[in-house]
Amino acid sequence: MEAFRAGTTQVLLATSLIEVGVDVPNATIMVIENAEQFGLAQLHQLRGRIGRGAHQSYCILVSAGKTEESAERLRVLEGTHDGFQIAEADLMLRGPGELLGQQQSGAPRFRFGDLRGDWDLILESKRLAGFLVGPSASR
Repeated sequence: MEAFRAGTTQVLLATSLIEVGVDVPNATIMVIENAEQFGLAQLHQLRGRIGRGAHQSYCILVSAGKTEESAERLRVLEGTHDGFQIAEADLMLRGPGELLGQQQSGAPRFRFGDLRGDWDLILESKRLAGFLVGPSASR
């Protein structure tokens, strides 16, 4: 890592666990293989590790996913760098998972309401309560 940071090593090959240690402003290209296996928030966090310097940077997402959902998830990242929009899209596409438990995606078993189906109602209630301002408030 020190050699990469110092510029004596030009390429760093690592697992996603290394991302927290990558703070190299001149890092300009990141290739993420099997991108469909990561959550949108994690992909957003990973790509944030490049482009910190003055040079143009590129994050290349390689995916073997052949479903429309896989493609849609990656289109979200292509279309925005706004972490809140990415989190909202991830919620809509994958579901919230369990608050208490191990399921990281999918629909919870609520007696009332549906976080995906009632999203407009949730936003409107937040807006009326004064908790939602900005671009998302008008949806």
